[in-house]
Amino acid sequence: MRILTDVCRCVHPYMHTRTPIHRAEETWSWLHRAEADAVNPNPPSLTWTAARKCAVGSALFLLSFRIFGYTGKFLSLYDVSTCNAFPTARSSSDMLRKDEPLHFLRLHPASRLPLSTSAQAFIPKLISEDPHPSPLITLETQDGYFSHRPKEKVRTDSNNENSVPKDFENVDNSNFAPRTQKQKHQPELAKKPLSRQKELLKRKLEQEKGKGHASPGKGANEVLPPGEGAAVNSSHGKDAPRQPHARKSGGSSPEIKYDQPPKCDISGKEAISALSRSKSKHCRQEIGETYCRHKLGLLMPEKVTRFCPLEGKANKNVQWDEDSVEYMLANPVRIAFVLVVHGRASRQLQRMFKAIYHKDHFYYIHVDKRSNYLHRQVLQFAKQYSNVRVTPWRMATIWGGASLLSTYLQSMRDLLEMTDWPWDFFINLSAADYPIRTNDQLVAFLSRYRDMNFLKSHGRDNARFIRKQGLDRLFLECDAHMWRLGDRRIPEGIAVDGGSDWFLLNRKFVEYVTFSTDDLVTKMKQFYSYTLLPAESFFHTVLENSPHCATMVDNNLRVTNWNRKLGCKCQYKHIVDWCGCSPNDFKPQDFHRFQQTARPTFFARKFEAVVNQEIIGQLDYYLYGNYPAGTPGLRSYWENVYEEPDGTHSLSDVALTLYHSFARLGLRRAETSLHTDGENSCRYYPMGHPASVHLYFLADRFQGFLIKHHATNLAVSKLETLETWVMPKKVFKIASPPSDFGRLQFSEVGTDWDAKERLFRNFGGLLGPMDEPVGMQKWGKGPNVTVTIIWVDPVNVIAATYDILIESTAEFTHYKPPLNLPLRPGVWTVKILHHWVPVAETKFLVAPLTFSNRQPIKAEEALKLHNGPHRSAYMEQSFQGLNPVLSLPISPAQVEQARRNAASAGAALERWLDSLVGGMWTAMDVCATGPTACPVMQTCSQTAWSSFSPDPKSELGAVKPDGRLR
Repeated sequence: MRILTDVCRCVHPYMHTRTPIHRAEETWSWLHRAEADAVNPNPPSLTWTAARKCAVGSALFLLSFRIFGYTGKFLSLYDVSTCNAFPTARSSSDMLRKDEPLHFLRLHPASRLPLSTSAQAFIPKLISEDPHPSPLITLETQDGYFSHRPKEKVRTDSNNENSVPKDFENVDNSNFAPRTQKQKHQPELAKKPLSRQKELLKRKLEQEKGKGHASPGKGANEVLPPGEGAAVNSSHGKDAPRQPHARKSGGSSPEIKYDQPPKCDISGKEAISALSRSKSKHCRQEIGETYCRHKLGLLMPEKVTRFCPLEGKANKNVQWDEDSVEYMLANPVRIAFVLVVHGRASRQLQRMFKAIYHKDHFYYIHVDKRSNYLHRQVLQFAKQYSNVRVTPWRMATIWGGASLLSTYLQSMRDLLEMTDWPWDFFINLSAADYPIRTNDQLVAFLSRYRDMNFLKSHGRDNARFIRKQGLDRLFLECDAHMWRLGDRRIPEGIAVDGGSDWFLLNRKFVEYVTFSTDDLVTKMKQFYSYTLLPAESFFHTVLENSPHCATMVDNNLRVTNWNRKLGCKCQYKHIVDWCGCSPNDFKPQDFHRFQQTARPTFFARKFEAVVNQEIIGQLDYYLYGNYPAGTPGLRSYWENVYEEPDGTHSLSDVALTLYHSFARLGLRRAETSLHTDGENSCRYYPMGHPASVHLYFLADRFQGFLIKHHATNLAVSKLETLETWVMPKKVFKIASPPSDFGRLQFSEVGTDWDAKERLFRNFGGLLGPMDEPVGMQKWGKGPNVTVTIIWVDPVNVIAATYDILIESTAEFTHYKPPLNLPLRPGVWTVKILHHWVPVAETKFLVAPLTFSNRQPIKAEEALKLHNGPHRSAYMEQSFQGLNPVLSLPISPAQVEQARRNAASAGAALERWLDSLVGGMWTAMDVCATGPTACPVMQTCSQTAWSSFSPDPKSELGAVKPDGRLR
């Protein structure tokens, strides 16, 4: 029986030459012969003749024909590890590989056959048609092993700034889409129709009144990106490992409490969903009140007055003339730049500010209220210039939120009330923008068209725009989220327009929008207070219907780097109940787009120095010339990720753990590399938490972390402040000897995968036991192939294995295997095989934690976190049978050592952590930020790598005689 099962894992390569009828007939014929062979006390040798009798392989060929049609590729049912063990069978499977199987499905000795969802629907019918069912094989379709990721649907183009894709009708904008977060299973909701789900949900909410509030996990409203398989929705219990392949519906319903009961019956499915997902009592109260006011007809205007005397849409044509700069008008315009910024990229912001600054203009800067580090940096440089001010108020300007429009309207009011700032134009920018023409060119152009307003329209029929933009839906912003609450009508009497939320508006129109109390402005402000992406439509609609309608120019004077295939992956559904797009960062190959001279464009977006700084340098040198030879720091970039005033509460336990370890690694380098025998002048003892942490890039390559930390010099017993540079070691390795498979270029494991820019936002790959790593592969062009990915934990337990179909044009693939947590700390290995021949491998570190909730971890908690999942079961399936095939023995001594490590705490835990970190990271250098007793240690400002080293491209100094900083 076992021999037959092994043989049946290798599939007959000639079945594709048979017709469907012949394949069906041979299938059942071979079933009988296979059954006879199974009881033969002297089974035939493992030759391809025996393999031809594999009934299961034949049946799966027939199954693949039924599911996929005949395309020359077929569904495979085999375990090539078995074929590797039997040379004859392996050579036959190599023949099969010429046509590359679509899926990789395992047949275990216990005859369990986990299948994909599509296959499960056909298996019972296929078996029921067998006139002589075979007792040899039992199919268990309940526990599916989804080994092959579905291909992601390509999103097509659209014209407005952040719109949904053109294939909007195929995009699921439901509030009930599958969620990636772990949620309590509600089986009674799983298979009910929507109306029944609403009744059950309302009933559960009523039943839970009076009970303790059960807040959903972080990002409980998240949904899967298109094309991703559903992840785990089950909760983590103490002794109940996650069930990674189960499909679960619904989510735990929080108790809903109101300060005042809602004034209506909340029956809309969107509103019910929003109430069940919102986290705060205040937000739920606001959702209920808003929904009821809308239901009672008290929220939205029904009719609005149009004041534009023109019929249809006005659009003035403007021309760009390079020679116009030479004829600067006697009264040049003065510009109010409103910078709406967030994040921590202070040096990129300063470089952009340096490029757009002129003493004749005005700069009003709003920093997101969640970006305290950046706010401190902006306040510091704003004090140097009289024409720069920072908003005394701050909002959380989430993507697509109503707060962004509120920010612009409040900024306009502030600017108009600044009587000492006589500005003519309002221009909004972000830190991801950069000028592509000089200040003189911009001023000359706007002076020529000083009565115009520049906004980019969507460029398609309004009905389609309204539907795709969600203007006919009611939204509410609270808890830093845009909740969709239901449908609404567009007010009668006006034409709705929209497009990009980046614009240039003249002072007259800004005054009208800010101070007018006419029917159009007041009702549009009310309407757009409950609108998704309101800044993309409010100013367009008001201008087009106002007395100023003749001043509209359908051009916002920007170049935006749209790549819809990458940028429209619904990546903001954790922030808004809608599907949106975002532009990509510019790269050096895009530079030619800035050199066109026909169109009047003056700014471009987006730029991001952590993705590519070279393009910013190219553009900067193109506009203002090169820096003098020998200028330091031109190819370097530093970005802060932590500073002491932020507080350790802003750090994860993983980050805090590793930052401490990096600092100790630096102290050991100082002791071994700078220390001389008989002296303690370069020996240190660490003190306190790290003071700051920076990412360090050189020539657009991540170079590691810079940790500023305090330590006591043991020679003089004085506290010193040092900065340590740690760099990750290279962990990607091509197999030796190299295989003949040449498409793989690189592989990496991390978290926070950015599918738009195709990189991990978790620079350095800092992972802990409770993280969910993603495996990424980068490919060169070539024929369609299937590769096998194997994840191996620190004690050689095979945690996951799956196949990925690599299409000929694929550049990147990524997949997050649904592993049970916690992961065992230590160095993990991800192996990549083609035809089960090793191609390459990469490693990554899962760090044991020395902190829990930013406090030193206790021994009992460390044991729970560091001992791996229950029974070392990362998935429901066990891949133990592959260990001998892959030469990965599980050593009892190694397992015992891992158990002892898991039980360690205090100094022993730190030693274990530091030994792991030292194997994956290198302390490249250490410097002192101030006085030091170590005579051979450099001062940080004199190094080329330190965050204290010179950075002229981003440093802001005195205004030059020509009025500029750059």
